[in-house]
Amino acid sequence: MPEITFREAIRQALREEMEQDDRVFLIGEDIGAYGGTYAVTRGFLDTFGERRVVDAPIAEAGIVGTAVGAAMAGLRPVAEMMSVNFTLLALDQIVNNAAKIHSMFGGHFTAPLVIRINTGFGQLAATHSQNFDPYFAYIPGLKVVSPGTPYDAKGLLKRAIKDLDPVIYLEHGALYNLRGEVPEGEYDLPLGRADIKREGSDITIVTHSRMLQVSLRAAERLAAEGIDCEVVDLRSLRPIDTETILDSFKKTNRALIAEEAWRTCGLGAEIAARIQEEGFDYLDAPIGRVAMPEVPLPYARELERAAIPDEEDVIRGVHEVLGK
Repeated sequence: MPEITFREAIRQALREEMEQDDRVFLIGEDIGAYGGTYAVTRGFLDTFGERRVVDAPIAEAGIVGTAVGAAMAGLRPVAEMMSVNFTLLALDQIVNNAAKIHSMFGGHFTAPLVIRINTGFGQLAATHSQNFDPYFAYIPGLKVVSPGTPYDAKGLLKRAIKDLDPVIYLEHGALYNLRGEVPEGEYDLPLGRADIKREGSDITIVTHSRMLQVSLRAAERLAAEGIDCEVVDLRSLRPIDTETILDSFKKTNRALIAEEAWRTCGLGAEIAARIQEEGFDYLDAPIGRVAMPEVPLPYARELERAAIPDEEDVIRGVHEVLGK
């Protein structure tokens, strides 16, 4: 399979779905002539025209509100949020409209839209470098995916565009230039299904997005010490694939959850609770957690690096769980 970047994988998914289904259109800030802040949609305006690549004003609530209405009318909008931080301005449309349409209208209306959201750090200071994954995972009525490889980025986005429910698609800014193998033929991936990215026998590391790559590198370093880590990539944050997590945990009897968001009320707390509730009899050690310190992310580069979970944090977490 050819190797392409995470950015190109997203671009391919969008292009293929737009070519196959003329109901699919894009809406967001500067996504047309400029190609988006991260150049994902560069060239799309020339190919598909301004009716299907809509440059919106700086109004996140308007972007998502328009997408919800279009989805209810039978279109398949893909709305781009320039940054997860700006998504806060559209939470009413996401939480009280998109997520509740199916329930409030007795199933007669759905809102099949995708909201692509850039997330994570990038030396943009406290209000522009954040990870709100748990915000979206908390909301019934939404599906939330967060790919950590180019292969998953393309396959999950293609499935999300076809899905009948509103899907939050979280793409980490630090992954755009990550390269990986992606098939040339048509494929998509099921939502709500985790994936074992590395098999092991000593401990299960549950993670997603950028922390998947961090955890895989940490696992290779730990292998040199004789510690065999199994790495489970969540891929989907709502619904969470508890079965795959538990199957891995029952094999290793120990678990570490690695996420980039803050520890308090994070995804790690939910996953640890599920492991304890449904896999208690297999528990040989306290469940470990790696997360960001409870502070807004600093602007200074060295302070930002100090705050972001890295390989050393994962390795330290594994050692603590194993008592080594």
